[in-house]
Parts: sequence; structure tokens; C-alpha cells
Amino acid sequence: MALYTTSYTESDLEQAALEWFEELNYNKSYGPEISPEGEYPERMHYQDVILKDRLRDALIRINKRLPREAIEEAIRIIEVPRSPSLIINNKAFQKMITDGIDVQYRVTNGDYPTEKVWLFDTHPDRVDNNDFLVVNQFTVIENQKDKRPDVVVFVNGLPIAVLELKSASNEEVGISDAYNQVQTYKKAISSLFTYNSFLVISDGVNARVGSLTADEERFMMWRTIDGEDVASSSLPQLEVLIKGMFEKSRLLDIIKHFVLFQTDGEHLFKILAGYHQYHATNKAIACTERATMEEGDRKIGVIWHTQGSGKSLSMVFYAGKLVLTMDNPTIVVVTDRNDLDDQLYATFSKSKDLLRQTPQHAENRTHLQELLSVESGGIIFTTVHKFSPEEGDSNYPALTNRRNVIVIADEAHRSQYGFQAEMVTGEDEANIKYGYAKYMRDALPNASYIGYTGTPVELTDKNTPAVFGDYIDIYDMTRAVEDGTTVKIYYESRIARLELSDTERPIIDNEYEEITEYQEYTQQEKLKSKWARLEALAGSEKRIKQVAKDMVNHYEQRQGAMYGKAMIVVMSRRIAIDLYKEIIALRPDWHSDDDNEGKIKIVMTGTSSDPAEWQPYIGTKRRREHLAKRMKDLKDPLEIVIVRDMWLTGFDVPSMNTMYIDKPMKGHNLMQAIARVNRVFRDKPGGLIVDYIGIADMLKSALQRYTENDRKTAGIDTDQAVDFMLERLQLIRELLHGHDFTRFASEKASERMKVIVETVDYVLGLGDQGKRDFVNWTTELAKAYALCATTEAAEQVNLEISFFKAVKSGIVKIITTENKKKTTNELDAELNQLISKSIMSDEVVDIMEAVGLQKPDISILSNEFLENVRGMKQKNLAVELLRRLLQGKVKAVSRVSIIQSKKFSEMLEEAVRKYNNRTIETTQVIEELIQMAKEMNAAVKRGEDLGLIKEEIAFYDALSSNETAKELMGDLVLKQIAHELTQAIKSNIKVDWTLRENVRAQMRITVKRLLKKYGYPPDLEKMAIDLVIQQAELMAQAETEEFRF
Repeated sequence: MALYTTSYTESDLEQAALEWFEELNYNKSYGPEISPEGEYPERMHYQDVILKDRLRDALIRINKRLPREAIEEAIRIIEVPRSPSLIINNKAFQKMITDGIDVQYRVTNGDYPTEKVWLFDTHPDRVDNNDFLVVNQFTVIENQKDKRPDVVVFVNGLPIAVLELKSASNEEVGISDAYNQVQTYKKAISSLFTYNSFLVISDGVNARVGSLTADEERFMMWRTIDGEDVASSSLPQLEVLIKGMFEKSRLLDIIKHFVLFQTDGEHLFKILAGYHQYHATNKAIACTERATMEEGDRKIGVIWHTQGSGKSLSMVFYAGKLVLTMDNPTIVVVTDRNDLDDQLYATFSKSKDLLRQTPQHAENRTHLQELLSVESGGIIFTTVHKFSPEEGDSNYPALTNRRNVIVIADEAHRSQYGFQAEMVTGEDEANIKYGYAKYMRDALPNASYIGYTGTPVELTDKNTPAVFGDYIDIYDMTRAVEDGTTVKIYYESRIARLELSDTERPIIDNEYEEITEYQEYTQQEKLKSKWARLEALAGSEKRIKQVAKDMVNHYEQRQGAMYGKAMIVVMSRRIAIDLYKEIIALRPDWHSDDDNEGKIKIVMTGTSSDPAEWQPYIGTKRRREHLAKRMKDLKDPLEIVIVRDMWLTGFDVPSMNTMYIDKPMKGHNLMQAIARVNRVFRDKPGGLIVDYIGIADMLKSALQRYTENDRKTAGIDTDQAVDFMLERLQLIRELLHGHDFTRFASEKASERMKVIVETVDYVLGLGDQGKRDFVNWTTELAKAYALCATTEAAEQVNLEISFFKAVKSGIVKIITTENKKKTTNELDAELNQLISKSIMSDEVVDIMEAVGLQKPDISILSNEFLENVRGMKQKNLAVELLRRLLQGKVKAVSRVSIIQSKKFSEMLEEAVRKYNNRTIETTQVIEELIQMAKEMNAAVKRGEDLGLIKEEIAFYDALSSNETAKELMGDLVLKQIAHELTQAIKSNIKVDWTLRENVRAQMRITVKRLLKKYGYPPDLEKMAIDLVIQQAELMAQAETEEFRF
């Protein structure tokens, strides 16, 4: 691509754009030629933005039946603005596009009939009834201001798109300048934008499209021409955008069906669909037409668009287009939770112009039946639970037999949508209960079903395909991050280790007996196991103190690097309250009794039977809505919320960039929770997940279900950011070798100022290359720092980095005055430690690549990646390392019999060990195993009798021939046994990883058991059969078992 853009000046880029339009069979005109003073004038005055003759001819062609008076009246309505506000006029024009213009005119008998005049002929076979023209250098004069946008696209004489282009070869100007220029035009020559559908900006390398009200970060790439796949990066982005959006029938489709207006009560927003929303909707419409035919199977399919990529709006665009294509169907939108139902209903209600009706909310079953009893039309919102039959019934009555009913299910992968039957035994009868999918089918026997989901359908999930069919469209995390629709998620592990103190250990049991003296025996046992569970450990006073302190420090450091809000997820309401109290003990000014004040709040539900001291924290739905509004408001001081389950799905606060997790979660729930921090916001480089409880393994297995792409990029470790930061720092120090800048740490401000100026001077003296290196490296350094600002390494160099940034800022300003060219506002933001989209380095550094690590290829086990990771401090990386081929099934300890004989102290110790074992990486177990094998092997060779059976000798012999875990994993059989061994060790509560001998003893016992099971060399066939059985058990287990401790 570099070759393509080397000699690009602005006019080259303009010519290229015109050529691409010509390839799409657009007519082309040169602005000055069709101006009032030109050779072929098409307008009377420079303030005219409509090419009136073209408009008149097109309207006559499209509305053949209507007399000339009707056409002239329509032109008058188009020309005369309704309001002083540009955006209100634009919204009125959008309604003309979608609904036509109602005109009255006089007929010979004196009547005044009302008829519709259509502006565009959107029928695919009659596209050429419209007039497509592209004009460069189109001058508009308004209020004595004379402006000339680069390229304007006219359809039927109406200026529906403006393209602003910047030189590709001048580093000083970037796409931000193009954005700023368009904003200037909007104010200076606003009439040109009354008829605008969207704006395109490009600097030759990048190209983005956005609506009239979009902020710069909401200008998005259009990455496909035909919608089949993402265009190759060797094609210029502007070419892809022009051919992808301006192909004639596609352009008409976009401006009619894929633009909508919403209001938040104060402001109007204009929203343009992204390329993934546009193409997914059209695929879904085609699938709907197929599924609803007489012989169709009524399964439309599933759309998986990752969380944060605008799934709710995709549903709105689909519903809006469906209403027109299917001749007014009834649409039923089903969610499985009240809060999601409310959110989605709100999104649809705001978009009623595009939907051409007001959505209805079913209050209860009877209301749902009433709403469904119409002949056609209607958009009805309900939760899936309203489809449950009367008590004692196993069937649900049919509500309507119509075929033109479409059910849209949100989060379609949830278990509620199943068919499975269940026997529920009462005192004297057993009722049969089914999954809601069956009841929905009973109620709407001829409806068709489409599912939307933000997380992929699991491999073991047979229900989703059975109800909805196959995938229609997939837009995964990787694509969303590449497109800038969401940001990357980073992972940092900060496990709080637990120890039992030696002084407490001897007296624990006596104290426990005293406390529970008057309880019945079974209840005592219950209490023992309850308090020894993970929740009790996680909530112990010492640990809460430790975690609170760490969270406060971590959060404050992170705020220093970049602004953002945070969410803390805990295991129970008790812990939420204790943690809150500890945090405000450290930072009293964060607390306020008033719900309108305060920096931190707990969001939880409860009842009046909860303890009195909890009551202040328990809120009504109204209070939660109020806090949600505060959280979303950038200017509001509320920055941190503590939650248990609330707000973990569907709650959007784009400025939230940190989630502290102190609660075991897995699967969809975990993926949905962490998606709270992936929303795009200003220059936010990524969201950070800080793990206090050890969810690394859960994160890995959840990621396993995402597409191949996703697994590669989902969790990037802060260690790599640190390495990259230090590397860049070293380069800068070397560049400044021989220049003394140590006074940057001086106490005196005047000294510090002096050394900045001296260093600016020194860098400028290094010549152009030196200057460019310094600016580039400092930009990359700042980016890396923002990603690891909370680490110790970053703290140590914080001051030095801020000094280099000040020097860079000085250099940039000097460059600016030399060239008398104003650079973009981006450069001002650099002093801040935000990750700027700086012009000097025009991409966010991909840390893995930058460190020279290949993006990990995480098919079950990539050796290179394993090698790289072994060298890192934190081994519980959020990336799949050694996927446990077989998860040794954790046996639920048969509670009573064993517990009765155990002392409370033993149980507590086990629980502590289990908690600490959560963080052990599989690699560690295997490395230890190889080490042990080598030592045993040496002993056998020395002739010592270790009491080994011959299989064991063979096995250890085979093991010790491997230098590393990496090699061992090359041998399938050893790998298999090692995996089982690892699982057994990890799930064994007697193993204390701090005592090496203890680990080894347990390893030997386990190896013996495994070798008895398989023999060595094992019977591979038996192994394969066992594998299948275990997989089957696992699936059955996954269906029934939530994450237990």
C-alpha cells in the first residue's frame, strides 16, 4: 500500500476518488463548469445547493402519474427549510426519503387530492431511473463565507454525501484535519448538509464514514466491497469505501433503510449503520424470506455480533427493513431478563420513525395475548417467561396461527430457550415442565425465529440451532477491535495469597466449638463447610483489607494514566458491603450518604428481611436507574460501582475501562461481564480486567469457544507492555547519550523548565531522522505506559516519561511554527497520558507484535508461544496455553460422611490451599513432573530400588528424555497422561504447592493410578475410548453443573 500512496497530494487523491466513482458509472462534473458563471451552469446562485433541473427531471421520471403541479409543489417543500436547526431539517429530509412527500394540488374539477411524491426510485430493477453525479470543487457561498468541499455526490440533484480529502504524503495533516474541516463546513455552509446522508473523510491512507452528528471516534471504516469478506489491506481504504457504499443500488438501500435518528431528550443523534450491521441485516432479510415461504423451515438463523458492536441497533435496522419487505409482519422481541427487556425496548422506542410504529410492551400473559390478536403489524416486547403455561398445564394455548410472525430472541444462546422436559414432583402428582422454546412454539406455531447473540453458540448446545437454525453472520471480537468498534481487553493478575497464621491455627477449633456450642450437630457441620467455602475466604477481614488497599492504589495509578470509570465484581452482598467500608475507610471523601453525591456506590438488590446494617445499600429499581444515569454521565463524580450480579450484562458505560473481578465466573457470564469494558471511548486504548480470584483458566476455556481469531488476541498481558515500554525508554536514553538531562527530577520548577528547553534544542540538533525517532519513540512509550501504568516498573520511570513527553511537545510546537501549519488538536492531547491517535505513529501499537512475539497461534498447543510465555513472570496469562484435553472431573466430596470427621482447621487449610491452587499454571505441574522424572531416572540408573513397577520405570524414562514441557507435549501419549495428571493435581485439595515434597508424593500416587489404568506404553485404543467417554461425561456435567467450590 505504501507504493500506492507515495506521491499522493490532495488533488491526486481527488482524481483517484473520481475515477472510482466513474467505475461505478456515475456522471462526473467539475464544480467551476456547472457554477453560475461556468460554461454549463446548473444553478442560479452560489448559495443554491440543489441542482434543480436534475431534481425536476428525476421526479417526473419516478412519479410518472403525477401532474406537473404536484412535482413543483414537492420541489418547493424540499427547498424550504423547516427550522433554523440543521439537524432538525436533516431529520425532516430523511423522512421524505423513507416516507415520500405528501403534496396537495388542484385538479380540473376544483378538488385538492393528496398524493405521495417519491424522491428516489429504490426498486433494484429501476436504479437507473435515478441520476447519479459526482462533482469536485463545488463552491458554496453562504453568509459571505465562501467554501469549496473536495467532492460532493448528488443523487437526483440532491447533495447526499460530502467527501473531504487530505494529502496522503504530508505527515503533518491527517484524517483528523479532514474531520475538523467538515465540522467547519457544517457551521459555515450548513445548507449543503440539509440533504446529507453521510460524510466521508480520508487522508489517502485511512478512510472513514460518519453521520452529521458523529464525533470523530464514531467515524468508522467500511471494510468490505461486496459484504462477502473483508477487503484486502492492499486496496486503498477509500476505494473500498467508495465501491462498498456508493454502488448505486447499495447507496439507495443505505440512505433509505440504514440511517436513523434518536434523541436522549436533549440532543438529536443521527446514526448510520456500520458495514457489519448493513450486511448482516440484508443477509437476515434474505434468510427470513427463505424461512417464511410456504415450504420454509421457519428457522431464520443466528447472528453473532460480539458485545459492544451495536447488536441492539442491528435488531432495529432488521425490524425496520423487515416491516417494508414482508408487508407488515408482527414482530415479537423476546429477552430473558426484565432489565434487558427494558433496555432493548428503549432502543426500539427511540427509533420509531424507522420502524414506522411504536413498539408495545407486554405487561403480562393476558396482555401478550391481546397484542398478538391483531391481523398484522405491531412490534411486541416480552420476556420469555410470559410463555409459561398456567399452573399444572404442560401445554400453552396457541395465541395466533399466522405465518407473518417473526420472533427475534436476544442472547439466543441462553438455556431458557431449550425444549427439554422435566418432571416436577409435588405432594401427590408429578407435573411436566418444558423449556420455553416448546411453549413459544405452542403459542406461535407458525412463527419464524431469528436469534441475536453477543457470545458464540457452544459446541455442546443443540438447542440454539434447533430453534433458530445456523449462523447468518459472525462479527467477532477480533474484527470489532480491528474496526475500532470495540477496544481490546487486557488482563492483569493480582491474586491476594492467603495464609493461616501459626498463632491462630491451634485455637481455631476450640473457638469454633464455642461459637457453635448450642447448634444442632448437622447444622454445625453445615456451618463448617459453608464458612470454609471460597466465599468465606474471599470475605475474610484481612483479605478484604488487603484487596481494598490494592484496588484503591491500582485505581488511582490508572486514573493518572488515563481517565475512566471502574466496576468491582464480588461474590456476595456481604463482601460488597465490607469491601465498600474498607475502601471508604482509606478514602473517606469518596463516600456520601446522598445518592446524588459520592465517588463509589454499591448496586445490589435485597429485601426488608436483610440485616439492618445492609439496608442503606439496598436500593429500589428507581435508585439503580438513578445511579446508572450518574455512572454514564462523564461529568458526574460517581466513578466506581461494586456489584455482585447487577449490571453485568447489557449495561453500557463507554468510559468504563477497568473491571476488578473478585468472583469466580465462567463461560458466557464471564465473557459478557468483561465486555463491559470494551466500549469505544475517546482515546481509550483498551479495557483492563484485574483478577483477584484466579479466573485465568476460566477465561481461557471461555475464549476457547470464540473464533480462532478471537483466541489469539483476547488477553494481552501487562508484562509485555512493560517490556516494550522499557525497550523504548532505552532507545531514547541512547539517542540522548552525551547530553545531561538528569535535572529533570530537580525540586525546582525553573531547573526542570531549563532542562526541557535544552533537551528540545539538543534533539533538534540531531537532524531530521533523530528528531523523527525521538517523537515516534516517545509516542510509543506513552502508549505502552498507559497500558501498564499500574505496575511497579512503570511507577519508577513515570517522571522520566513525563519529561520526554514535555520535550516531544516542545519539538512538535517548534515544527509547527516553522511550517506555519496548524496541526490537529490531537497533538495537544499528548501531554496527557491518554493513548493518542498521534499523527507520527498512526496505529495503536500491538504490544505482542512490537515486542517481537508472534501473535500466539493457539490451536491446542503452540510450542513457540509456550516457550515465550515460560519466560514471563505471570504464568496465568489470559490466553490458552495448555488446554486441558481432559478436565479431570472434580468429584463432589460426599459431604456428610467425610466432613464429620474433619476438624474445622483442616477444612480451612484445604480451602486456603484450594484458593491458592487456582492460580497454578498447567506448565508448572509439567515442569515439576519432568524434573522429578529426571531425578528418579538417575536413581534407577544408580541401581537404587524405588519400588517402581515396570510401567512406571518406562514412563519416567520416557519423561526424562524430554528437556521441557514443550518437548513433552510433542508426544501425544505423554501429553495425554500429563494432562490427566495435571488435572488430578490441581483439583486435589491435599496438595500444597508451597511444599515441594508434598507435590511430588501426590504426583507419584497419581502416576501409579494412571499407569494402572492405561499401562505403559498404553493401549491407545482404550485411551481413545476413555477420551470419548470422558468428553461425554464432561458435556453432561456442563449441562447440569454450575461452577462449584
